[in-house]
Amino acid sequence: MPKKEQQPTLMDILHDVAKEHGIDEYEFLDKLETALAPKFVRVLGLINDCRVTLNTEDGTPYVYELVPVGEIDPETGEAESYEEVDVTPKDKSRIVALEAKNIVNQMIREARREKIVEEYVGRIGECVTGEVQHIGKGFTIIKLRENLEAELPAKEQPSNERYSHNERLKVYITDARRAKGSDYSIIVSRKHPGLVKRLFEIEVPEVYDGIVEIKAIARDAGARSKVAVFSKESGLDPVGACVGPKGNRVRQVVQDLRNERIDIIPWSDDSATYIKSALSPAKVERVLINEDTHTATVIVASDQLSLAIGKEGQNARLAAQLTGWRIDIKSTEMAAGAGLIDNESSISAASVMDDLSEIDTRCAAVNADGTRCRNHARPGSQYCGLHDKEDAQA
Repeated sequence: MPKKEQQPTLMDILHDVAKEHGIDEYEFLDKLETALAPKFVRVLGLINDCRVTLNTEDGTPYVYELVPVGEIDPETGEAESYEEVDVTPKDKSRIVALEAKNIVNQMIREARREKIVEEYVGRIGECVTGEVQHIGKGFTIIKLRENLEAELPAKEQPSNERYSHNERLKVYITDARRAKGSDYSIIVSRKHPGLVKRLFEIEVPEVYDGIVEIKAIARDAGARSKVAVFSKESGLDPVGACVGPKGNRVRQVVQDLRNERIDIIPWSDDSATYIKSALSPAKVERVLINEDTHTATVIVASDQLSLAIGKEGQNARLAAQLTGWRIDIKSTEMAAGAGLIDNESSISAASVMDDLSEIDTRCAAVNADGTRCRNHARPGSQYCGLHDKEDAQA
């Protein structure tokens, strides 16, 4: 008669599972022995605790009841010593097999979670595409792949964005870590400036290859972004490369950002030139730099003042974030009244930033003798009450 095939032992099964999922066999044995002890106490009806050891050849368990020897310490409840009494039952395979299965499944889940966390820690700063799975009050759950989800917190969502179930979104990975217990947490964002950079890398080969470098990004998520770009190859227009033929490259980025406006400007190592470009689309007449206070006074024509500042100061604020300079914007009339430029609009030799608070609040009118009116300007006007009326009559 043909010999029956030998059934695999517990250790054979453990070895195969450990190899497949990257589980430490010795750690598994420790956990299994610890988990089996209370099981045998209950099944055998033991009065005392027990210790379980597993044969490392075939996984056979040995159970030893820990019988106290000597007096019990009333404070700790511990005895001076313990005698190990062999109480190993004859029928123990079912108990061991069931508990081993539970421990294996638990360790497989933990091993998978560790791999996920390890993988996504290395992917922080990447852009990935996912599907909206659940929309909650303070968060949205994004499915990245089968059995893998990420959290998009409300604070990482632009205020004007609304999502629908199964909608596909591009998101930016900001964090990956072990959460409470044995769970994991992957956090993604739609507001991070890095999302804009990654989207340009996807759409613009020159950015992906490093030929065109994104030097800085300033973002008001959902509304507007400013992107400063620089070409490492002479003759290559970095702005044109990012815009693409007929604007198709930047159009795709805008679409992924749900019609967020994007200003692409050329980066320059000359601060005045850089600041002038950063205030686009406004046309700048002069940029006066004060290195000591790291402040730039920008002079524009009167009809460009509101454009340079932007709605609720957005254009000026983003330009300041992009360049890293404090920017003070003035019309040519205000600059002339402050003595920053003369009648021919040339740069004054006087200090650029002598008294910012006074410059900002004083009337912009210049008297017949060439002195600046010392009255405060009315709210919403460049002039005081007297000169405001004269300006209206004129």
